[in-house]
Amino acid sequence: MAETQQRDGNGIVLLSMKEAGKEMAQVTPKETNGGVDGPNGDVPPSTSPTWLSRSGSGKRRDRGVTLTCHGVGYEVDVKSKACAKAVKKPILQNINGVFKPGMNAIMGPTGGGKTTLLDVLAARKEPEGLSGLVLSDGGPLPNNFKCMTGYVVQDDIIMGTLTVRENLEFSAALRLPTSISHKEKKERVRQVLVELGLTQCAETKVGTEMIRGVSGGERKRTNIGMELITAPPVLFLDEPTTGLDASTANVVMMLLQRLSQRGKTIIFSIHQPRFSIFRLFDSLMLLANGEAVYHGAADQALDYFKSIGHECELHNNPADFFLDVINGDSTAVAAVMQDIEKEEKMEELSVEVLNDNNKKDSTNSENSSVMLTQQYAKSRFYQETMAQLEPLVTKQDTLGTKYTKQEVSYRTSFLHQCKIVIKRTVKNLARNPQASVAQVMLNIVFALIIGIIYLQIDDSASTGVQNRSGVFFFFATNLTFGSVSAVAIFAYERSLFV
Repeated sequence: MAETQQRDGNGIVLLSMKEAGKEMAQVTPKETNGGVDGPNGDVPPSTSPTWLSRSGSGKRRDRGVTLTCHGVGYEVDVKSKACAKAVKKPILQNINGVFKPGMNAIMGPTGGGKTTLLDVLAARKEPEGLSGLVLSDGGPLPNNFKCMTGYVVQDDIIMGTLTVRENLEFSAALRLPTSISHKEKKERVRQVLVELGLTQCAETKVGTEMIRGVSGGERKRTNIGMELITAPPVLFLDEPTTGLDASTANVVMMLLQRLSQRGKTIIFSIHQPRFSIFRLFDSLMLLANGEAVYHGAADQALDYFKSIGHECELHNNPADFFLDVINGDSTAVAAVMQDIEKEEKMEELSVEVLNDNNKKDSTNSENSSVMLTQQYAKSRFYQETMAQLEPLVTKQDTLGTKYTKQEVSYRTSFLHQCKIVIKRTVKNLARNPQASVAQVMLNIVFALIIGIIYLQIDDSASTGVQNRSGVFFFFATNLTFGSVSAVAIFAYERSLFV
């Protein structure tokens, strides 16, 4: 597929944003003011990959993509019993937000809808159960949107028997078009390794339960690198700090911030980050029970909660404070509950009072989230968000548009994909021979036993035919149950291929 190209002042070939649905990168000529790379619009010194450039070297800036969600909702069918009628359960309700180039965090307690919202924004949810609208730069999502963007799942999906470089080369072989030469793909892999700081461990195996490999932080960066191979304008990450210690998590998030400073739109869900990570956020969305209780600048969130009566204690982590407020466990919420109890003039503790307190504790979180949602709907942050969203919907006149299933068009042919996957599988078997050797030995032993039992059988029409039928029966049985055992392997490695 031909590229649309243009050159900036330094002679670097850049890919046109108009071809975003067809090309892997979205780049604009260098800006001078008002950019997202720094306070003065300058790109900070870094090892920014130059493999999008066909000639020369220099600074590269991606054209940022702004995603907006308009009244997004999502519900699923839930059955209380096997034969009971399915009941609609809302997961997301009336989510409105603007996600600009930079670090966009989605926070909230467990079960609040963070991952679901991330999947909806990334067009990875089926249209059934979805409502509302998601726009890209004020227009409908382009076809094949989820293949244009990068998505780093919470669990690692890299092959542990391959090296870091080989995993990135596997991603490049499948996700980059065949029009790009093998040499250029290797150069892209090299530049990603440099940018992510993985050059020292590039030839080290990632590691499995039986093979010692790279550290947790290097493993996570390898996952991110597999998505950065195509230079996506938008990168989604689901809990990128899961399983990492505080220091390693900080390193990973600082890497994401450097990417965002070059114009990428980074959208991620995160549960409870430390303060050094929280201060890297540009925008913050807080979810509670599938509803937004705050969306705006991250550095203004504390002032907003203070304005509605929840003041963060000195030296308290803002992320911890927000979750405490949402769950109804903060000191501010506790003080309010104490005032209510005093007003009710409760007497000495009794069995009835204890039962009543238990009921209040069980509904405290739900009541707190409802109150926070109502207060946010009246705030200036909500009004400012809606003021940004309304012109976009009016301009596109797509408010009544329903979600449609995203088309997936692969950059490589089916035969090319089979060749690359088979090549990786052969490497995996060669470097982890325990399972394959055991299977071969089992088949040899089985063949010897069957051969000895049916050695020198006669050729009569009665017993000879029956004996040979028995041999075929054992062969068919062995092949059938041997294939069934592969189901467990497929289930374990499903995420590597699907």
